[in-house]
Amino acid sequence: MREVPSTRARDAKPEETLPRGHRGGVISMHRALAHFKLGPMNLAASVALLFVFSAIWLALLPRVCRFWSGALETGIHFLPLNARLDLADKNFHILTLHIPYLRMEPVLPSLTVWSLTAVLTVLFYAATYLLPAHLKPVIYIVRGIALVQASALFYFAFWPTSFPHTPESYMQALVVAIAAIISIVPVLYALTFYIFDFGLAKKALLTALTMAHLTLFLPLQVLLQALALQQTVMFMPVLYIVFGMMVDVLIIIGFYSWGMTWSFRQPSTANR
Repeated sequence: MREVPSTRARDAKPEETLPRGHRGGVISMHRALAHFKLGPMNLAASVALLFVFSAIWLALLPRVCRFWSGALETGIHFLPLNARLDLADKNFHILTLHIPYLRMEPVLPSLTVWSLTAVLTVLFYAATYLLPAHLKPVIYIVRGIALVQASALFYFAFWPTSFPHTPESYMQALVVAIAAIISIVPVLYALTFYIFDFGLAKKALLTALTMAHLTLFLPLQVLLQALALQQTVMFMPVLYIVFGMMVDVLIIIGFYSWGMTWSFRQPSTANR
């Protein structure tokens, strides 16, 4: 039978019923939507921030590449890493960049490395069944990583010499991709963060912190991946899918989530 609405529900005005939940409680507007004010001044400030940070980043990018080169060179010197630094020339319309990356010899997995990795993969996957139910996000992440590595184990068990990628091509593509991600941070924030009424200073601060963090993180990320690839190229799929650009995207999401917890401008300040 179709449920017949009560007389009170039929007589209620739409504006009286929409903001209430199924238990009758009032559904208040989200704090972000309450401060979504894309007026002319806010829009102009957002566009100005986008162009200012993009221009500053493009002006500093050649120096940033030199900083990355020095950091990678220092890492090669102090870490047990059999690699050498090389530069890839990337020509764009407005500038030429010398992108640093690491050259390494591709190492196929030995029987010992393959067997040990297989045992650890099975143990990590089996350990997820011992975790409590409230850790389901961790369970799914660990299982996903284990499945990616299991696919690599299967591939290198039957077609080890057919793997088409080399560590140096992967390293070069990784640095270029992360540099591109840092370059579009102002665009991402202009579309998702600048539209809220935080004030110009907080918008600029979050953008600067995010781009600076990613800039400093890149050499560390590359060196850690190089240490793993030095053992065998069998780890490249899990490094690319899980610990590559995905990590940098999560860093941006983390900074954005932190910024969204900041206090909005007071009405008296926003109207000035």
